[in-house]
Amino acid sequence: MQIKITADSTCDLQPSFLQSMDITLVPLHILVGDDSYRDGVDISPQEIFRHVEAGKTCKTAAVNVWEYEQIFAQYAQKYEAVIHLSLGSKFSSSYQNALSAAKNFSNVFVIDTQNLSSGSGHLVYEAALLAQEGLPAEEIVAKVTAMIPLVNASFIIDRLDYLHKGGRCSGLEAFGASLLQIKPCIEVINGKMTVGKKYRGKLEHCLLRYVKDRLEGREDIDYSRIFITHAACPAEIVEKVREAIRTYAPFIEIIESFAGCTVSTHCGPKTLGILYKQKPGFPKSLA
Repeated sequence: MQIKITADSTCDLQPSFLQSMDITLVPLHILVGDDSYRDGVDISPQEIFRHVEAGKTCKTAAVNVWEYEQIFAQYAQKYEAVIHLSLGSKFSSSYQNALSAAKNFSNVFVIDTQNLSSGSGHLVYEAALLAQEGLPAEEIVAKVTAMIPLVNASFIIDRLDYLHKGGRCSGLEAFGASLLQIKPCIEVINGKMTVGKKYRGKLEHCLLRYVKDRLEGREDIDYSRIFITHAACPAEIVEKVREAIRTYAPFIEIIESFAGCTVSTHCGPKTLGILYKQKPGFPKSLA
C-alpha cells in the first residue's frame, strides 16, 4: 500500500487486523499516581483494574505534539501519504495535537473520528480497506469523513464507580446505580458521550434487552459489520450477546473486540457495547 494508516490506540482494533492491514497505533497515556504508561504497550486493562481495586487512581492523557511528529516523520518519507485517525476531539486534545504535528508535513492528513473505541475502529477499518484498494489519500479522507455521522456507538456500563473516579458522575449517582442495579447505556452523539436508556437488573439480562432495543426491526442498518467491544466481560455473556445479534440482524461480520486501556480506565470491567454503521440517507437513529 502507498498510503500509511495510523490511529490513536483508542480505536480498539485487534492486533491480527492491525498487522494484516499495516496499521500503526499511537498510544495514549495512562497515569497511575505519578507514573505514566503507554496504552496497550506498558499496561493492560487487567492491570488497570487491579490498580483501581487496590485504591489507586487511574487517569488518561493525550498524545503530545512531539510524539505525533515522531510517528509522522517515520512514515511520511516512506509512503505517498499518511492518514491518521484520531480519538474524537471532544474527548481528548489528541486530535488538536495531531493536527499541530501534521502541519510540519505536506503529506499527512488527520481525521477527527468524533468517536471512541471501535466507533473510531469502524473508520480506521474503512480507511485501511480503501488504502488497500489503491485510492488516493484525498479520496480516502473524503470517503471516511462522510462516514463519521453513520457510526452508531453505545455501551452498557456495569458499574459507575469508574466514571465517578474519573469525574464523570457524582458519588451519589454511582451509589444509587449500584444499589438499584441500574446499568446505563452510554451513547456517542455528535462527538460527545451522553446517557441514554437506563436498564435495571443483572448485567446479562440488561445486555440482551439493549441488543434488542438497538437492532430489532431496523431498516437503516448497514449489515456489513458490527463490533462487540467489551472490557473483561465473561465469555458466556459475550456469546449470548452474539446469539442475540444474530437473532435480530443479519450482519456479515460480527467482530469481538477488546476495550483498550483508555476505555477501561473510564468505564471499568464488564462494560460492553455493540457498534455498527447506519445506511446513508436515513436520519440518525437512537434506540
